[in-house]
Amino acid sequence: MGRKRIIAVLVACAFCMAGCATKTKTGAAVGAGVGTVLGAGIGYAIGGGKGAAIGAGIGLAGGTLAGMGVGRYMDKQEQELQNAIAQSEAASMKREQDILILSFKADFMFDVNSSVVKPGAQTEIRRVADVLYRYPETRIRIEGHTDSTGGEAYNQALSERRAEAVKSELVAQNIQPERIQTIGYGLSKPVATNATPEGRQLNRRVQVVIIPQGEAQ
Repeated sequence: MGRKRIIAVLVACAFCMAGCATKTKTGAAVGAGVGTVLGAGIGYAIGGGKGAAIGAGIGLAGGTLAGMGVGRYMDKQEQELQNAIAQSEAASMKREQDILILSFKADFMFDVNSSVVKPGAQTEIRRVADVLYRYPETRIRIEGHTDSTGGEAYNQALSERRAEAVKSELVAQNIQPERIQTIGYGLSKPVATNATPEGRQLNRRVQVVIIPQGEAQ
């Protein structure tokens, strides 16, 4: 049977599966199953048996978001991230609709005036990367922030370097670089007063913003 014919047959089977399975299974299971079948067919057409296995894995990941819906997909990711940072005093997370915002205290991650990630912070980033790796249908924006100490231009450059440093750590943990955007905000977006040491400490932070594919930033 030709490869085009195989794809056509598998696509037909996938839609048949979806129609039947919706009577007895959740949307997540249906989406995963359909995605797996379609991925396997396309993979086989491209690379034979090995391609089918790879395609099935990709299809499963893609089908999960489609089947679960964005909200449930992000619910599961949020719970896993909360578990990953549960023992950390340097990280916190909040959610705005379907966008997750993970904040790290910059003092924990970097020495003063440095953009080299500390060894302890590398461990924290690895835990987060393990979760992000399992949820490939999200985009990641890494934001660097500083307090108002020092000049504006210096703080802007420092925040950019720190965001890039965190990206490098994630890429080293097999997070695809094309998923990641970096931006430095310098001192322009404080979350507390810069008039006190406590407020300045809160303003020195790196945020990892996790956005579902297709969502506006």
